[in-house]
Amino acid sequence: MISLREMKFHAIQKFLPPLFTKSGRGPGAEPLGGKEETTMADIKWLEVAINTTPERLDEVTARLTAAGMAALVIEDEGEFQQFLEQNRQYWDYVDQELLDRMKGVTRVKFYVTDDEDGRAQLETYTRGLDCEYTVTTLNDNDWAYSWQKYYKPLSIGKRLYVVPQWEKDKPVPEGRFPFYLNPGLTFGTGSHASTQLCLEGVEEHTKEGDAVLDLGCGSGILSIAALVLGASHALAVDIDPKAVDVAYENAALNGIGKDRYTVRAGDVITDTALAQEIAQERYPLVLANIVADVIIPLSAQVPNLLAQDGVFLCSGIIDTRAHEVEAALAKNGLKVVRRREKNGWVALEAVLA
Repeated sequence: MISLREMKFHAIQKFLPPLFTKSGRGPGAEPLGGKEETTMADIKWLEVAINTTPERLDEVTARLTAAGMAALVIEDEGEFQQFLEQNRQYWDYVDQELLDRMKGVTRVKFYVTDDEDGRAQLETYTRGLDCEYTVTTLNDNDWAYSWQKYYKPLSIGKRLYVVPQWEKDKPVPEGRFPFYLNPGLTFGTGSHASTQLCLEGVEEHTKEGDAVLDLGCGSGILSIAALVLGASHALAVDIDPKAVDVAYENAALNGIGKDRYTVRAGDVITDTALAQEIAQERYPLVLANIVADVIIPLSAQVPNLLAQDGVFLCSGIIDTRAHEVEAALAKNGLKVVRRREKNGWVALEAVLA
């Protein structure tokens, strides 16, 4: 599933790096001249939203770039629909709220500082555009981090306690294992029902000293949780190369190094060499929190990866497709021994038949 909040959050993530320089000012701003102590919290911003059409989108972005504004946020229904279609393997459905929000939209956004310099930049960037635009003052000085309010410590199962890294210094409930995570890095924060179902299974089946395999690891949340709970080492794989650094960073937040944690980028379904490399070891716990369309073909490889008494824990399955996944597991020699459900999502636990 992909939601409005996730799309908005990742749009902010994608475009903030070029927008904010080391000095904390927007692009094109003059050096602060000795005010090295200036921080993001000291600066107010203006959000400029230019409404245009699909036909004029390239022209508008080209004009803005030529005028010196390189950090642009593009909101376009056509590109959004293309993005969904090209990446449909990553979700089973999209929130209707998000689809409605993007309907008929072609908009370009950028940001300038709310001061004399910023307004001069705004005049330069918009001169000759011949497009309607709005300017909104962002009053919250910490607006760039406002998404953090969505993430609070989360108790899962009987022992796990998922904690955003900015709350690392706060006390942990007695009897809980704290698991620190940077929700700003990628999807996979523990807040989604499918991830919670999988974490409950990880807590139940992780045994001290066992090895864990995490297929489609994303942020690394599942395999790192297993390591926090006592697994000896873990191998994590994701089709997205960016997941490698993300998972390593989250592992480091928990004091876990590369001596216990290995993350690889690749597709175990299509990359025979990678699949054979991974199959050199049999794992007591194999994890796959992806979607049905990936778990179904992946299930053919699981018997070659699972230890004799091991457990395959798969999640990210919308309830209307659980029967398809169960059929694929049975076809490939796996027996479902438990089914967990939450908010329309299903997690299955299977063993060798």
